[in-house]
Amino acid sequence: MSTNSVTLIGNLVDDPELRFTPAGIAMAKVRFAVNRRYQKNGEWTEDTSFFGGTLWRDAAENAAESLQKGMRVIVTGRLEQRSWETQEGEKRSMVEVAIDEIGPSLRWATATITKTAKTESNWGGGDDAPAPSPQVPAAAPAGVGGDDAPF
Repeated sequence: MSTNSVTLIGNLVDDPELRFTPAGIAMAKVRFAVNRRYQKNGEWTEDTSFFGGTLWRDAAENAAESLQKGMRVIVTGRLEQRSWETQEGEKRSMVEVAIDEIGPSLRWATATITKTAKTESNWGGGDDAPAPSPQVPAAAPAGVGGDDAPF
């Protein structure tokens, strides 16, 4: 059995970009940077990887309302590869995160939780349906929450 699950912690490089499909379904594009800091020959070195992902429905609207550029977030989901061909006939591909959950990191910040009301659209009905994702308005104070914060 193969498993495709990923958890990433990084900083948003843009505000979540909320859009709606022609059918009215909310989706949000999220871009974030993951920094890795390590020592090499006694000197500190930092590498940064940039990732993009997509949220859907109520989670997309909650993220757009709650998260802002610069916030440190925890993202869980699965990796998905997209392929396409350019107008010049070149084949391209990219890996994105299909985001299941996203929220602020509380390592160097605090958050206030405001639960959204259960509705058919965010709950899905049925006795075994999960509770809706909480809305998380969190703002890290200036200079807090970046990867340059003390360990």
